Amino acid sequence: MVAVRIKRVDWLIGVTVLGSMLLVWLVLIGLDAMMQFVRQLGYIGRNGYTLSNAIFYVVVTIPRRMYEMFTFASLIGGLLGLGGLASTGELTALRAAGMSRLRIAVSAVGIVAVLVTGVVIMGETVGPWGDQQANALELRLRSNGNMGMTSSGLWARDGDRIINAKNSTLRTAGDHSYVQLIDVRVFTLTPDGQQLARFDQANTAEQVGKEWVLDKVRTSTVDDKGVHSQVSANERWDSKLDPEVLQQSLVQPQYLAVRDLEHIIDYKKKNSENTRPYEIPLWSRVMYPVNVLVLVLCSMPFAFGALRSGGLGKRIFMGMILAIGWYFVQKAIVSFGTVYGIPPLLANILPAMLLAGVGWYYFRKHA
Repeated sequence: MVAVRIKRVDWLIGVTVLGSMLLVWLVLIGLDAMMQFVRQLGYIGRNGYTLSNAIFYVVVTIPRRMYEMFTFASLIGGLLGLGGLASTGELTALRAAGMSRLRIAVSAVGIVAVLVTGVVIMGETVGPWGDQQANALELRLRSNGNMGMTSSGLWARDGDRIINAKNSTLRTAGDHSYVQLIDVRVFTLTPDGQQLARFDQANTAEQVGKEWVLDKVRTSTVDDKGVHSQVSANERWDSKLDPEVLQQSLVQPQYLAVRDLEHIIDYKKKNSENTRPYEIPLWSRVMYPVNVLVLVLCSMPFAFGALRSGGLGKRIFMGMILAIGWYFVQKAIVSFGTVYGIPPLLANILPAMLLAGVGWYYFRKHA
């Protein structure tokens, strides 16, 4: 009998919080997508960019926006949901029936825990795919249609040559950053464009000064006598590929999936490169569900106290203040850890631990 009563209570709290959270989520995503759509309208007419391209860009990036906005939607929606129950006296009734504040907060967080599972899956699958599609569209726009990004990597047209790079990464040397193309293939066609005249395959391609250099190159030339191959350690590459366009086309690390970040980190470790720029977003993604749940759980006390007599506007205001404050505190702690060499895992888990400590102290004192 007691178990049935508890399930009904969980259902009441969960449905109330879910409704508020979905509404806030929809509003936040809608506003963000609308702002991006207005920005895309400014590109229409350039290099064949059309209204349908602008709509496509916004649509494919919505999964990533949903991933980013879920934390704020959960926090504000949770406050709105429990605040609504508090304003109608239902929270008081639940407290009078013997439910502790922690028990009520856990019921509210339960629905967030269910949703965050789906959001994480979306953030690791559809989200990065959508960003890749949007990135390819931007690349075609900036390169006047001479470059494109597909599942097989970067494709570009450079005069009578067609270039394919399986992957690309941003490297740094001092204050200078540059793009490195990985697993590069260069197809050189005959002047009439009907036959293959030369094929170069290189491990990497980098811009050194004003020219590109291919590393560990195998070259095959085709003539009337057959195919002739030779191997060289490196070779100058006379290419007009614009490194600035390539650099702008790279997907930012925080938008990459965990598997892609791990792949890049492994590659950089093998080449004795600094992996920290990719380890920070990696652990940020791993800690994402923990941060969401801890933040929502620790924000629930506001629904019991200051918001009890407040209206809708006050709850939204408090939720936004909490979300913005948490965003800057978390960024500050991670940046502090980056500057002072704190391990990326510790720098990302520290904000959640501090917040969990504050929450534990509150619920222990006001059980």
